[in-house]
Amino acid sequence: MIVTQSLERLASSQDLSESAAARCFDHLFSGQMSPAQSGAFLLGLRVKGATSQEMAAAVHSALKHSRQCPAVHGRSIDTCGTGGDGKKSFNCSTAVSFFLAHMGYQVVKHGNRAVSSACGSADVIEAMNIPFAQTAEEVHTSLAASNFAFLFAPSFHPALAHIAPIRKDLGIPTLFNLMGPLLNPARPTHQLLGVGDPRAVSLVADVLARSGVQAGAVVHGAKGFDELTPCGVNTVIMIRNGRCTPADVDPAGLGIPKCSPDQLAAGDKETALHIMRDLLQGRGTEAVKNMVALNLGLALSLLDQDPDLAGCVRRARQVVDRGVMTPIGAEA
Repeated sequence: MIVTQSLERLASSQDLSESAAARCFDHLFSGQMSPAQSGAFLLGLRVKGATSQEMAAAVHSALKHSRQCPAVHGRSIDTCGTGGDGKKSFNCSTAVSFFLAHMGYQVVKHGNRAVSSACGSADVIEAMNIPFAQTAEEVHTSLAASNFAFLFAPSFHPALAHIAPIRKDLGIPTLFNLMGPLLNPARPTHQLLGVGDPRAVSLVADVLARSGVQAGAVVHGAKGFDELTPCGVNTVIMIRNGRCTPADVDPAGLGIPKCSPDQLAAGDKETALHIMRDLLQGRGTEAVKNMVALNLGLALSLLDQDPDLAGCVRRARQVVDRGVMTPIGAEA
């Protein structure tokens, strides 16, 4: 009954209450919706436009149906983006996570294989012989060993598997294209989250603010990236204790020279891995190192509650210039 009533509301372009949306997503993730109902439900939300209440219900339900991972003790951070920006850029957020772990911060990186990049975070982790954490015990063991754990999304979200064929058949983006970074079962206290679609920045920020995260930032990079870039002024929504504050991040005001998008590209997996290995050894082009420093600086500002972003970026650039010992059995 709730599914039929909700489909009627969506067909009339009416929003669902958070409780109704939650019950529908519970039906979706538990397989109680038929494929036709599932497709109609996702399409209805897409056509109407999902609200933060509906998306928060989806996130809550997806986490409820995920393999549980007890909260990590103390501060922890995730750095990832929604993908979908089509830029084929190097793995900036993964590089940032390595540097953060090297600096002593606990990183619980939640990710998957490539979507819009030449090489996804899971592809990098795998190529560097870093083991995926596929259980809660493995997450805590990895953190204790290196301050870094990679949670391979499919291992923690089996309920999403039966929805994948429906999404594929639909052939268009749905709210699931935005939800990935919000579904980290380790529930990090801090998060740097990139969004490739500028129209979705406020929506994702509202949902992240409702998640209980202590501090976070949702960013849309200049020239359409799902990370901060040195290509121009970046759109950012800062989140602290459930409050959203819009801000712009201008690299020029942080001492970072402007670059072009093609200076940040990695055309294939081999190039992406070469860029990563260079970064970890303190090498790489100025544009690439500056992009990592921008994102690392913002992450440090969040973690240390330091409002001096320029100072955090300078500190980050020093760390990037020094490089880092490759983590957890990685091969240079």
